[in-house]
Amino acid sequence: MLTFQQLQSITQGKEVQFVRPLPIVHLLTDSRKLSQPAGSVFFAIQGKYNDGHKYLPQLYAQGVRAFVLEQGDLEELKRLYPEANILLVENSLEALQRVAAWHRAQFSIPVIGITGSNGKTIVKEWLSQLLSPEELVVKSPRSYNSQLGVPLSVWQLQPNHTLGIFEAGISQPGEMEKLQPIIRPTLGIFTNIGTAHDEGFTSREQKVQEKLKLFKDVERLFYCSDYKLLHQAVLLQSINSFTWSRQHPEANLYINATTTAGHRTIIVYTFGGEKQRLAIPFTDEASVENALHCLAILLHRGLPLSEIQDRLDRLHPVAMRLEMKEAINGCYLIDDTYNNDLAGLAIALDLLANQPQRGKRTVILSDLLESGLSEAALYSQVALLIQNRGIDKVIGIGPTISHHQLKFSGEALFYGSTRDFLQQFKAEDFRNELILVKGARVFGFEKIVQAFQQKVHGTVLEVNLDALVHNLNYYRTKLAPDTRLMVMVKAFAYGSGSFEVANLLQFHRVDYLAVAYVDEGVALRENGITLPIMVMNPSPDSFPKLRQYSLEPEIYALEQLQAFVTSLEPDVKYKIHLKLDTGMHRLGFVPEDFEALFALLAQHPQVQVASTFSHLAGADEAIHNDFSQLQISRFRSMATALEERLKYKVIKHILNSAGIVRFPEHQLDMVRLGIGLYGVEATGSEQEALRPVSTLKTTVSQVKSIKQGETVGYSRKGIADVAKTTATIAIGYADGYDRRFSNGVGEVLINGQRCPLIGNVCMDMCMIDVTGLQVKAGDTAIVFGPELTLVELAQRIGTIPYELLTNVSTRVKRVFYSE
Repeated sequence: MLTFQQLQSITQGKEVQFVRPLPIVHLLTDSRKLSQPAGSVFFAIQGKYNDGHKYLPQLYAQGVRAFVLEQGDLEELKRLYPEANILLVENSLEALQRVAAWHRAQFSIPVIGITGSNGKTIVKEWLSQLLSPEELVVKSPRSYNSQLGVPLSVWQLQPNHTLGIFEAGISQPGEMEKLQPIIRPTLGIFTNIGTAHDEGFTSREQKVQEKLKLFKDVERLFYCSDYKLLHQAVLLQSINSFTWSRQHPEANLYINATTTAGHRTIIVYTFGGEKQRLAIPFTDEASVENALHCLAILLHRGLPLSEIQDRLDRLHPVAMRLEMKEAINGCYLIDDTYNNDLAGLAIALDLLANQPQRGKRTVILSDLLESGLSEAALYSQVALLIQNRGIDKVIGIGPTISHHQLKFSGEALFYGSTRDFLQQFKAEDFRNELILVKGARVFGFEKIVQAFQQKVHGTVLEVNLDALVHNLNYYRTKLAPDTRLMVMVKAFAYGSGSFEVANLLQFHRVDYLAVAYVDEGVALRENGITLPIMVMNPSPDSFPKLRQYSLEPEIYALEQLQAFVTSLEPDVKYKIHLKLDTGMHRLGFVPEDFEALFALLAQHPQVQVASTFSHLAGADEAIHNDFSQLQISRFRSMATALEERLKYKVIKHILNSAGIVRFPEHQLDMVRLGIGLYGVEATGSEQEALRPVSTLKTTVSQVKSIKQGETVGYSRKGIADVAKTTATIAIGYADGYDRRFSNGVGEVLINGQRCPLIGNVCMDMCMIDVTGLQVKAGDTAIVFGPELTLVELAQRIGTIPYELLTNVSTRVKRVFYSE
C-alpha cells in the first residue's frame, strides 16, 4: 500500500500540504467515477478537452482527502481544503505514470506487453483465456492502452497474480518511452503494422521504431516476420525474437498451409522440426492472425499439442464494445456478457451508475471466475462495488455468488443457474429499469439478453457513442476556454435517440441542451436529464409544462411573450431566450419591436433573459460569407442594445455547427452544435476530422433468381435486362428509407460489396441486385455508415444529410455502443 509521503517522493512533488497519514488504494482521474472516497487520490489532469482542477470542490465535498495538482497557490488551497493532503507537481499525468511505474517495480512476475496497429485487445483477451488454467492473470480492462489507461491497468497488480498482460497504444513519437517503464514487459507481442495513427508519425518506419521501444528489455519478442518493415527493424535492433510466418520456412513457427472447414480454419504448421495440424474456431483473416500470435506463445511455453487444441476449441469471440439496448417495458439493457472479472465489472458499473435515474438500476451478475481471491474476499469486494455505485437491485446467478448472498444488502435475488432464472422470468417484474447484464461466457447470459429484448424487426440503427464524443471534442478544440456549448438534441437527437445522447452530453458536461418542442424536454427531464434545456417552439398550451419541468422557452414574438407572462405566477423567476431576426426571416424580433419588448419585460421583472441569439441563414456555404458577416454584425448591434436596456449581462450566441468552423472569431458567449455532433461537417471542408456516428443496418430476408425480362416490385419498375439474382431486405419507407432511392438510385453494402436497388422501395422492404455475389438470407446489409456515407446518399437524391438521419423511424431499434 502506498503512503502519501511515498507519493511525494515518487512524483517529485514541488509543494505539499500534509494533514495526516492516508493510505492510497485507488487512483482517481475522473471525478464522475468516484466510488470510494476513503483511500482515493485524485490526479487533476489538464487535458486537451477538460481540466480536472475544476472538480476539486465537488470531490472534496464528497469526501476525497488526497489530491495531486499541477495548478494553484498552496496557501489558497490550504484555506479552501484544510483537511486535504495536497501535492503540487509539474505534470499530473506524468506523476500518475511515475506512481504506476513504481507499483510495477514491486512485482517480479512475468508480464506480456502487446502493441501493434490492430488486434491488441483481442490477443490480450484470448491469451488470458488460454493461459488461465495455470496462471492467475491480471490484464488491461477492455482497451485501456493509452497514456492514461496503461497506468490505471498496471495499478491492478496484486501479490496473488502470477502473470500480467497489458496492451499499449501510441499515436505520436515519445509516448512509448513513458509507457515502457510502467509495463516493463518480460515478453512482447507486436501484432502487426498498418495504417492506424499514421498521421502522427513522419513515416511508417518511424511508427515501427517508436512502438518497438516497448520491448527494449524483453526476453523475447513474438511477431509475424511477413511484415517486412517490422522484421527489418527487429533485426537491426538485435531483439531476441520468436517469429511466425507464412512465407519464411526458417521462422520459429512456419505456417505450411491453411484451409477452411465449416466454421474452422485448419492450420498445418512446422515447429521444432515437426509438422503438426491444429484447428482454429474462426475463419476470418483477422481472427486467424490473432490466434496465431497466441499459438506462438503456447508453443513457446511448451504446452502439448492436445492441450493446445483443447484450449483453442474453447476460444470465443470477444465483444469489443459495451452495448445499451432498448428492452421490454421501458427498460434499457447494458449488454456486457462476454466476460466477468473485477476490473470489467467496475467499468460496467461506472457506465450504469452514470446514467440518469430512470426507475431502478439493476445488475444481473454471474459468478466471477479466476479472480485469485478467496470467495469471501471476492464477493465482499463485489458487494462493496455495487453498494458504492448506488445499485438498487442485484440478481446473482451461479452457485458461488448465491452462497455469499448475505453479503449483498438491499433488494437481492439469487439463482443457481441461468436456466433457473429464465424458468422464473416474468416480464412484468421489470419496468423502466436500467439493467446491466454481466456474466462469464459459460453462463450463457445472451439468453437473458434475448428474453429482455423488445420484439422488433431486423433493422437497427447503431449509434457509436465513442464517435459522438470524438466529434464533441473536435468542436470543443475550436472554442475559447470560456465559450459555452449548447447542443441540439431536437428531432430525437437528429434520429439518434434523445435520452441516450442527452445523457452522454450531460456526462461530458456541456452547458445547455436545445429541443424543438416541450414534449421533447419533458421526456428528457423524466429520464433524469438535469442540464438547462431551451425549447425552441413552445406553444401557449405548453407553458404550464415549461414551468413544471424547468424548461426555458425561446421567445421570438411580442404576442408569444405576452401570452407567456400572462401565464406566470408573480413572485417566481423565469428564464427566457430571445430570438433576434438578423436576416433568416423565419422567427425573431427586429429592432422595431424593441420598445414594446422592453416595456413588456419591465412590467414583469420576474422574467430574466438568459440568452439572446440569432440564426445564420447560409453559414454552410462560402458563397454566403458576406451575408453571414452582415448577420453577425446586425446581431452584435442588436444584442448590445438589448443588454444596455436590460442593464445586466446576457449570454449571446449566433454560431451553428458550420459557423463554428467558418467564423471562429465570432464565438461570443456560446455556440450551438447540431449536425456536426452527429458526424456531418456542414461546410464540407473538414469532414475528414469527424467520425460517422450512426450506422443503419438491416437483414436479407430472401434471395431469388429471376429470368431475363421479368419485373421486380410495385408498378413493375424493376426490369431484369438479363437473368439476375435479387435479395429482399427488411427496410422500407415506413422505416425512413426514402422512395427516391428506387430503381438503382440507392445502393446498400453487403459483405463489402455495393448492391443497387432494383424496383421501387416498398413500405417495409425493398429489393437489391446481388447478381454474381455470395449472398444468403440472414446476411447484414448496411444502408448507411462509414463506408456508405450520409453525405453521398443525400447527394444521390438531392437532399441534405439531416433529412436522411432524422427520417429514420422510431420503429427502428437503436443500439448504443461504446468501444
